Amino acid sequence: MSAAVDGDSLDAADRVAPTWTESAGAAIARPFGGPLGRHAQVGRQWFWTPLRVVLLLAMLTLAGAYLFKAPCLQTYDTSQGPQLDWRHSKQYTAMCYSDIIPRFGMGDLAPDGVFPYKTPWHQDPGSAQQPRYMEYPVVTGVFQWVNAKIADGWVTLAGMGWLPYAVITVLYFNVTAFWLTGAWLTTVWAVLMLAGRRPWDAALVALSPLAFAHAFTNFDALATALATGGLLAWSRRRPGVAGALIGLGAAAKLYPLLFFGPLLLLCLRSGRLREGGRALLAAAGAWLAVNLPILVLFPRGWSEFYRLNSSRAADPDSLYNALYHYTGWAGFDGPLTSGQTPVVLNAVALGLFVLACLVIGWLALAAPVRPRLVQLCFLVVAAFLLTNKVWSPQYSLWLVPLAVLAVPRWRWLLSWMIADAVLWAPRMYYYLGTGNKGLPEGYFLGAVLIRDALVVALCVLVVREVLRPATDAVRTSLVPVGAHPRPAAHDPSGGVLDDAPDRVTLPWPSSWTRRISGLAAVVAGRSERSLS
Repeated sequence: MSAAVDGDSLDAADRVAPTWTESAGAAIARPFGGPLGRHAQVGRQWFWTPLRVVLLLAMLTLAGAYLFKAPCLQTYDTSQGPQLDWRHSKQYTAMCYSDIIPRFGMGDLAPDGVFPYKTPWHQDPGSAQQPRYMEYPVVTGVFQWVNAKIADGWVTLAGMGWLPYAVITVLYFNVTAFWLTGAWLTTVWAVLMLAGRRPWDAALVALSPLAFAHAFTNFDALATALATGGLLAWSRRRPGVAGALIGLGAAAKLYPLLFFGPLLLLCLRSGRLREGGRALLAAAGAWLAVNLPILVLFPRGWSEFYRLNSSRAADPDSLYNALYHYTGWAGFDGPLTSGQTPVVLNAVALGLFVLACLVIGWLALAAPVRPRLVQLCFLVVAAFLLTNKVWSPQYSLWLVPLAVLAVPRWRWLLSWMIADAVLWAPRMYYYLGTGNKGLPEGYFLGAVLIRDALVVALCVLVVREVLRPATDAVRTSLVPVGAHPRPAAHDPSGGVLDDAPDRVTLPWPSSWTRRISGLAAVVAGRSERSLS
């Protein structure tokens, strides 16, 4: 049984210095004195441990993220009092748009005592449209409702002169941003704990351009904190806690539920199905504990999230929309009327995702060495985003902790995260509309395809490292200086799977390993030349 390690409890020889192992790390260090010296005293600083440094970097990034959204919190005086200044499409031209701000104006968060899943509202009062309810899963929906109540209470106390006054929508954003800051810091902390002898990889999460752009675009940091915390609990051999956290994460956003495919397959391969079953039962219990009361009391409101997701068409940022735009094709379902469900598109997206999962499942059971859990989780979530009809910009936060843990190659990760974050600019100016001096759709979709291509490239690299563990930067950094090599199956996030012998495997043609590895080597080589 391997002991859990973290960046604050390692000797100097045990830590991986990114300025030695990563060309991007060495380049970043040049303005600050260059790479770590050979005789540097590592681990002697009593206060500035890797954890504290990384959390400080995350706080700086989140402070910048708040300032990035701040222009949309400015107000101007009207005859009805101060109002948010979104005149002249400022939310797009200043690129400060956040779903959190207009969400407060929705009828399900009205400050009059209504409960979001109970009370319907109409987006266009007086129209024949069906009533709307809270469109988020239960944990995220109740999170919004509680923050709305806190903002309403602040306004009440401000009216009594006990607190400074502010527009209630601004208060709601600030309260929400406070909790989301804690959620992203929790994500960063969990990644550092999972990184083991590579604590500085967590700096990529702390300084991620995607956190700067989207930490406060929506509420997804809640799910990343719960999902990454679940992986950490699994690595500490606590399957019940892991399952409960992942189940709560799935009640905030559904994507953590995807972790159970890789988890159960690896449990099958290693003969640890009992522990996997415990995690699954704990996840089901946690999910039901928060969902069942709303489902029983307000079934129509509870189902709104699922109804909207099934009835919406391909979003502008999906591969399907790019296909429609560049080919002029009307789509799988043809022209749709407002509110009509794209039945065929839903089936195609689901079928492609299931097919990708079957391939990943085969890889999990047939790879020469059992893959690391986070490698497979990254592949499944990436496949879901690539095949899904919706890839909202904040969804990319789901991939950040998984990518850093699965394939900690700094140059690749920074290239993807920068390209994905920069995609926000053409997105905003595309939404502005060409009639308002915005960007044509083709330019925006070109940036989308670049983002998708980089994610596919990361998937290829992960597959290559699964098939050739000697190229896996995590596995090769697990051997302290002067120590005997660990077993090749070692997985620092594997928990009860770590170093367990294989029980169930499938055949894998060795020729496929050579071909996939060769393809990945070509892709990596070309990318290194283009990035250098």
